[in-house]
Amino acid sequence: MLKDTRSPSAAAAQAPSPTAEERSVPQAAKHPVAHTVHGRRRVDPYDWLRAANWQEVMRQPETLDAEIRGFLEAENAHLEAGMADTAGLQETLFAEMKGRIKEDDSTVPSPDGPFAYGVSYVTGGQHPRLVREPREGGAEEVLIDGDREAGGKAYFRLAGAMHSPDHSRLAWACDDTGSEFYTLRIRDLATGKDLDDTIPDTGGGGVWSACGRHVFYVRLDANHRPSKLFRHEVGSDPTSDVLVYEESDPGFFMGVGKTQSGAYLTIDIHDHETSETWLIPAGDPTAAPRLVAPRETGVEYSVEDDGAGRLFILTNAGGAEDFRIVTAQADEVLASPGRETWRDLVPHKPGRLILSHTLYAKHMVRLEREDGLPRIVVHRIADAVEHPISFAEEAYSLGLSDGYEFNTNRIRFSYSSMTTPAQVFDYDMETRERTLRKTQEVPSGHDTDAYVTRRIHAPAEDGETVPVTLLYRKDTPLDGSAPCLLYGYGSYGITIPASFSTTCLSLVDRGFVYAIAHVRGGKDKGFRWYRDGRREKKVNTFTDFIAAARHLASENITSADRIVAQGGSAGGMLMGAVANMAPEAFGGIIAEVPFVDVLNTMLDDTLPLTPPEWPEWGNPVASETDYDTIAAYSPYDNVVAQAYPPLLAVGGLTDPRVTYWEPAKWVARLRELRTNDAPLYLKTNMEAGHGGASGRFDRLKEVALVYAFALKVTGRS
Repeated sequence: MLKDTRSPSAAAAQAPSPTAEERSVPQAAKHPVAHTVHGRRRVDPYDWLRAANWQEVMRQPETLDAEIRGFLEAENAHLEAGMADTAGLQETLFAEMKGRIKEDDSTVPSPDGPFAYGVSYVTGGQHPRLVREPREGGAEEVLIDGDREAGGKAYFRLAGAMHSPDHSRLAWACDDTGSEFYTLRIRDLATGKDLDDTIPDTGGGGVWSACGRHVFYVRLDANHRPSKLFRHEVGSDPTSDVLVYEESDPGFFMGVGKTQSGAYLTIDIHDHETSETWLIPAGDPTAAPRLVAPRETGVEYSVEDDGAGRLFILTNAGGAEDFRIVTAQADEVLASPGRETWRDLVPHKPGRLILSHTLYAKHMVRLEREDGLPRIVVHRIADAVEHPISFAEEAYSLGLSDGYEFNTNRIRFSYSSMTTPAQVFDYDMETRERTLRKTQEVPSGHDTDAYVTRRIHAPAEDGETVPVTLLYRKDTPLDGSAPCLLYGYGSYGITIPASFSTTCLSLVDRGFVYAIAHVRGGKDKGFRWYRDGRREKKVNTFTDFIAAARHLASENITSADRIVAQGGSAGGMLMGAVANMAPEAFGGIIAEVPFVDVLNTMLDDTLPLTPPEWPEWGNPVASETDYDTIAAYSPYDNVVAQAYPPLLAVGGLTDPRVTYWEPAKWVARLRELRTNDAPLYLKTNMEAGHGGASGRFDRLKEVALVYAFALKVTGRS
């Protein structure tokens, strides 16, 4: 081998200059911290990225430690340098996606007494307006102008809003940091001005008593847990609000609502496998809450009523894994809480998962899923005659709107598929007549016939089959050459619907196959599908997703190096796990607000969601077995010295659900240990939380970045 005899300066002069991306690669400092639990010792070199004052940072992002901020900003700069060549593409993608949105869009108004309420946008507006109009038609009245309320704020999101029974006031809430600590206000609708009743740190929104003098709301504690229910009398000092109920177990969430009849206010207490409901007569707001049935681990139930003293309860009690609906007399149950008097109305049927139920004066409506597809069933209370509302497509999405009214024969539902824009129907439960009220407009145009939606089934390692929904253009070659974006979630029993999306068309129109893997951990194939993808069986979620990717490649729908995996939150944890387990199966990975530091988070009961999450993942504090289970897959803890595919991680500084340091630590460890130099980027939104940017157009810019990454790593940019 010839020896280079050039002088060091001469050799350097002829060496290629480092690119802006190479110059910007951040190097995270290492400050090792040792943890020993159940005799297992771990060393975490990037523990320092978690700010000691994280609770303060959620409310005041400017208080973030300078060293941590410097690292996050350096990663943002590295991303900007690495993606600089896609700047024009991102602008094009944004323009396309914006062009598919009807900028002055509005919902179909929902009637309630003399008015009909809805949401509308103005051309160029980022935020929704809450509006109403006379029921029989007339001038629109703007109740809340989101753009005006957001003025001068880096972040703004409207939360719940509910008008009082006499339509004179509006209880509404907003968040202006992304931390999901919502401020509740009361607006006088005659003057359009807010009263002095300003209530901070709520869970968002409020529920009115029947008299309209009281608002019930949930307050969050310092650790972001909904632990206390208060009653506020309009016009009084919020500091004197009455504590109605306090949940002492930090492992439970709490919410407040109202039955469709309006007869009861409901206090819903739950974790991911157990629930408990207390009722307060809406007409007697100062009455003490009354228990329906005491909580029992693994038993869930939710309550509606018929307005005549009978409760209709959706539950899995009595071994009804896929749920049943029972009835009971309210006075009997509230006098002696328990399940002894519950009687079947809709018995349990294995494989038919009942998702929700709503009561009207003459009918009960339930949303259920069977054979992987949703359907709506109408049950007439007088004679128990039932009929389903049927649909023809192979894969589709249904949404059911409860509306405001109880004494009605009409319900409203929405329908869409991967190829069919959303349609809103009114449905007469007696005549069975459907009335199309709205079809989603795509201003730049959409030809449904140019696309194909299919559902295929990928064989899993253990003999199960994993449903995969596909969308692609009819002219896309299925010979292995097409790139594919494969989306997955697989936690909490959440099912990812096969619904219409205007954003993914920007990939599909560039030759991508867009795929959704309906992996275990969701309820796509019934409750069993969820049970088999949680706690000690969590690994099934990951192997299902890998099986879906490999099946897509084996069927020549795409190829491994052209598959970009995408998931967010718990789906981001899925991304981290499959990156460790099967990096060769993917050509790129996009992990948005990824829950990747699972073990550390589940060991820390001071974090907002940790105790309520133990039923989902296991409790590694109390259980050595749970510790070992989580340690075996926790993405951050299982990064190893191997080649990883190109990867983009996205986080939010004020995110209370997946804290910003999870993706930051993960990327730092990946950069330290990986054996290749594929693109590796971290984007931290310094002015937002879990949902990213709050404005509808600002959010599209974030989607454009993600899609530009997918196009770049598959050679389509």
